[in-house]
Amino acid sequence: MDPKYKKVILKLSGEAIADNSTSILNPKKLSDIVSLIECLFNNGVKVGVVIGAGNIFRGRIALDNGIDTESGDYMGMIGTIINLKAISSLLTQRNIPNVLYSALNVKDVTLPYDKENAKKDYENKVVLLAGGIGKPNYTTDTCAALRAIELEADLILAGKFGVKGVYNKDPRVYEDAKFLKELTYKEVLDMDLKVMDKTATKLLENSKVVTKVFSMDDMNNFILAIEDKDIGTIIKEK
Repeated sequence: MDPKYKKVILKLSGEAIADNSTSILNPKKLSDIVSLIECLFNNGVKVGVVIGAGNIFRGRIALDNGIDTESGDYMGMIGTIINLKAISSLLTQRNIPNVLYSALNVKDVTLPYDKENAKKDYENKVVLLAGGIGKPNYTTDTCAALRAIELEADLILAGKFGVKGVYNKDPRVYEDAKFLKELTYKEVLDMDLKVMDKTATKLLENSKVVTKVFSMDDMNNFILAIEDKDIGTIIKEK
């Protein structure tokens, strides 16, 4: 492995570790993600991880059950802690040093997120970033963008299932959807592309952080993206 990018944030959806049955976790998917993190860390890449909680709780569940949006958002934040606690446990079993931070205070399970402490840990540990930004009405996209800026990461790795990158419209719905190989964050906003939420895009617009969007149907694509191979869509300021 010959990484061009040495400081990365893995932005994963809950789907990345979800089971298709009644279980919220799939052992193989979970192991694959942990193996990827182990590989990156052992090759000198600094790794931060942000993950969603769609395998545990989705906003639609709150809506269908009469739960208010704010409460639903907090339930989702707790779901991210569950997912990253699982990843932390498996990393520890493999002797990969890691620390689990949360912007939502759960002191018996996580450390409260502190930017300066997280930056120090980012130098020699895998930093797991749970709890979103600790406030409702923000997505894990915003969390990933903000933490990438705060930790001075080079790259956000945004793996997707079923698509090879960013398109001008949903390729699963429109046969004439056009694949977009290079974009700026301003173009993402101007074209109203559904790559990440607008708050996250605006945060990244004036930053040096690069985002790569690619298919994670093949886990090796994460390595190719870090090596800056011709894969997926790259988003950066010119």
